[in-house]
Parts: sequence; structure tokens; C-alpha cells
Amino acid sequence: MSWDRSKGRPEPIRALNRVHEVDNGEPLVALSEVSPSVKILRTSVIPYLRQTVAEMLEQAAHNLPDGLFLGVVDAWRPFDRQVKIYEMMWRFLHEARPDVSYATARRMVCRFVAPVDQKAPPGHCTGAAVDVHLVDAEGKTVDVTSPLERLQGAPTFAYGLTDEARANRMLMVEAMLEAGFSNCRDEWWHYSYGDAGWAVRSGLDACLYGKIDLLPESLYEEQVKEWEESARRRPNPFLSPSSSPAQAKS
Repeated sequence: MSWDRSKGRPEPIRALNRVHEVDNGEPLVALSEVSPSVKILRTSVIPYLRQTVAEMLEQAAHNLPDGLFLGVVDAWRPFDRQVKIYEMMWRFLHEARPDVSYATARRMVCRFVAPVDQKAPPGHCTGAAVDVHLVDAEGKTVDVTSPLERLQGAPTFAYGLTDEARANRMLMVEAMLEAGFSNCRDEWWHYSYGDAGWAVRSGLDACLYGKIDLLPESLYEEQVKEWEESARRRPNPFLSPSSSPAQAKS
């Protein structure tokens, strides 16, 4: 995986754990009310973020050229979903690379999924992080990855993108950064404001948001069911499409 490591800041777990949490008590709000310009791309998305984060997301949407939109693929995430995602990635990695050591596997998984056994809570569980794609007026994704597949193209500043894919990706990156978000350089789709990841990327020693719950849980019962169903169908991101067991059976 080849990418420009001179851009963005690394965010090792030890640095995230050193961030002092001073939660400002800001509530989670519905994106339909505060960020009406964004599109929700998956039925599994629980469309809530902290108030300021949702307002910034709406601003980022307006920073894009006419005809382009932000499509949300994940927002606030309950902690138990985070645990399931973490465990799922471990299973995927073991399937793809059973030869790697525990320490190597831990590094590989934690690069793409925040661990659930650390002092710093995962960004999505704080309502401060959002995963977005670039989409057109019909909600169809705009190319930001060609010709790279899956995790090969995950780093924001990956080498090898087509000129068109790189230009599209940078449109989205610049729109989000201009609105005040910080980007996880390992994931072109992941942005946050106010969580521990944001603090580390910004060179700060304190963050604004800690883990938060959305009550009542009945607000997102349907999204939980949808996520569990989609998780059962999810391809292994550590395998190339041609080596995926699901495809081999077809």
C-alpha cells in the first residue's frame, strides 16, 4: 500500500489515550434537521451527530460544487456495534492472513477500526465522527478510488489514483477540511471534530466529546437490524475480490 506519509498526522493509540476528555455536554441531533443537504446512503446509518458536528457537516455540503453532495455511510455508532465491527475485522484478518503475529494483527486491525479496550473512546461512539462519500444528485457514488481496490485505496493520499479519482477525492477532502473537520489519513472517508482523534491530529491535549448514548434505543432499532443483516453479507476487505470465498462459490 503506497501513500504519501508526509501529509496528515499519525494517531497512535497511546497518543489518543493521553488526550484529556472534557465533554461539553452537547447533545446528539438528527441529521435530517440540522444537515438536510447530506444524503444518507445506507439504511444502517443511525443519522445523529453532535450539534456542532452536524452543523459543520451541513457547511461542508455547501462547500462542494453544484451537482455534488455528501453521502453519509456512518455517523454516531452505539458502542456494541463498535465491538461487533472490531471483532468482525479480527475474523476477516485471520481468514486472510492466518500467518501474522498477534502484534501485527493488532496493528493492522486498529489502523481501520478503533479498539474497544482503550481509555479513548472510538470517535463514532462520541458522535464526533462521520464517514462520507462523494455522490451525485441521484445519490450515486462519484469515483474517488480508481483503479485501487478496497484497502489499497484507503489512505487519503494514496498513490496510483487516476487523475479523475484524485481530483474528486480532493474536492471532498477540501470541503470537509474547510468546514473545520480533521481527516484520518488512513481512511479517506473518515472525518471528525471534537473527539480524541481530532485532538491528536490538531496537536491539542484535550477533546470536547466523550462516549455518548442515544436514548431511547427504540430510535434506532431498525438501523440495528439493517446493520446486522449487511454485516453478514460484507466481503472481507483484506482479500482481493478475486480471492473472496463468496465470489469463488458463485
